[in-house]
Amino acid sequence: MKTKTILPLFVILLTILACSTVAFPAPQSTAVPAIPTLPPTDVPTQALPLSQTVALTSVPFSEEGQTPPYKITAQIPDLTGSNDPRVSAFNTLLHDLVMLEIDGFKKDILQNASNPPITAGSSFDIQSSLVGQQGDFWSIKLEAMGYSDGAAHPYHYTVPVNYDLNQGREITLDEVFLPNLNYLQKVADYCKAELSKRDIGFEMFSQGADPTPENYQRWNLSKDGLVITFDEYQVAAYAAGPQVVVIPFSELQGLINSQGPTTPFLP
Repeated sequence: MKTKTILPLFVILLTILACSTVAFPAPQSTAVPAIPTLPPTDVPTQALPLSQTVALTSVPFSEEGQTPPYKITAQIPDLTGSNDPRVSAFNTLLHDLVMLEIDGFKKDILQNASNPPITAGSSFDIQSSLVGQQGDFWSIKLEAMGYSDGAAHPYHYTVPVNYDLNQGREITLDEVFLPNLNYLQKVADYCKAELSKRDIGFEMFSQGADPTPENYQRWNLSKDGLVITFDEYQVAAYAAGPQVVVIPFSELQGLINSQGPTTPFLP
């Protein structure tokens, strides 16, 4: 009797537990939906100015000989970083200018040198410096030093190069100023006033600063103004060395061509 009563109760209990079981929802997917990929678009880029794509370096040159003994050294300015024909033209110009000065040394000095030598021989060297560069305007100074065997001392002189890289050509001093103006008189007056303050015996050499194109061939531009170089013996004795005068742009107001190739230098 007891066994028959327990079994139905057990079945009823299982039925109740089955009906009370909690149903948990199925987990949802956490995958991030894919973002559609757009096709690339061509964004036009503005070309950099030519002078911002190049760097000024130098190419060494060296040559020696024994009959008569001599040594030639040089650092030839050279722009790197672009194959633009205007860059190639610039490099060719500087190379040819340096070689022209070297050929002049060989012709004027070596052909007249003593053989056998009086001293250790003759020598010639050219270095360069970047005086100023703004925009596409490059202003460079070649500085030469030579020695002729047996001479009392070496000699020095400079060769300026003022170049507009965008136009691919050299710039003349006339182009710095407005046309039909006697700018040389103003330039000469300033230089003479400055040189007369120096203890260089300028009074005996003052004609070297007269307002003539020959006296003002050696010019450069810098951020400080118009740079005039007077080689040794031009406005002072050899012992005083070359003289450099910087004329601020403010002193040349009303004369400078503000729309010319030197515009980037103007304040």
